[in-house]
Amino acid sequence: MFPIIPANSVTAASGNDEGIFGYGTAAGTKVSMTNLVSNAGVVASDVTGVGTAREALAATQYGGDKGIFGFGSTGGAGGRVSMTNLVSNAGVVATDTAGVGTSRNELAACSYGEDKGIFGYGLITPVTTITNLVSNAGVIATDTAGVGTARRDLAACEFGGDKGIFGYGFVSGALSMTNLVSNAGVVATDTAGVGTARFNLAACSFGGDKGIFGFGTTGSYVSVSNLVSNAGVVATDTAGVGTARSYLAACEYGGDKGIFGLGSTGSDLGVTNLVSNAGVVASDVAGVGTARYILAACSFN
Repeated sequence: MFPIIPANSVTAASGNDEGIFGYGTAAGTKVSMTNLVSNAGVVASDVTGVGTAREALAATQYGGDKGIFGFGSTGGAGGRVSMTNLVSNAGVVATDTAGVGTSRNELAACSYGEDKGIFGYGLITPVTTITNLVSNAGVIATDTAGVGTARRDLAACEFGGDKGIFGYGFVSGALSMTNLVSNAGVVATDTAGVGTARFNLAACSFGGDKGIFGFGTTGSYVSVSNLVSNAGVVATDTAGVGTARSYLAACEYGGDKGIFGLGSTGSDLGVTNLVSNAGVVASDVAGVGTARYILAACSFN
């Protein structure tokens, strides 16, 4: 007889082992450097950047074992771009791919459907709700009309093994609403927010089928986190651990764990905070590589 496989075992094994932090602004200069994250959560030193240096972009995994950085700004309203850079399953970043969809920055991205991704929301002037799906081959689709409240400076992550969630953000003030993404990439209407309204935060998956939103600003820097269940339910605030900050990034690593990294308190930071497979955020780990903020991160295998 075949062994009985627990219902959650496939999902728990679906996470990627490594991660990558990329792009951002360091000491006032936009960069394209990257830093790999090992399957033990160790951040490597800088890798010389590939592609256009920019900030306020987003990133997501796709294809089961690869990643993609997309959109962002090279500076000012006229500097918004829609270009993308693929990340191989060895963590190698490719040169620019001509953009598809509306150029924008301060958006978010996450995976869905186990092997696809979605970029959503952001700043065009004004803010927008448009989304762009990413195929399992890393091809970006044209704009899909937005659903929910238009906003910027939000975060997104995967949950449930094949679904996603956009959360929090800013319009004329901090928000705590969320929008679920189905396993077909369909974005749902607003869900009333739980936890501290904030923006410029980060999010990642953990535990194989859950997610976590963490850090950000309310106008003051915070380090609170909010867990996302495997049904997409956001929990109330968990008291913050680590340096309160904003403009950071986060990704999965080790198959079932996560990492928050870098950011700003008004000064560039290089610290990281590991997330256990139970969603517990650890204290600061001294930074490796160039301190920077307004960057993005995703996992790969």
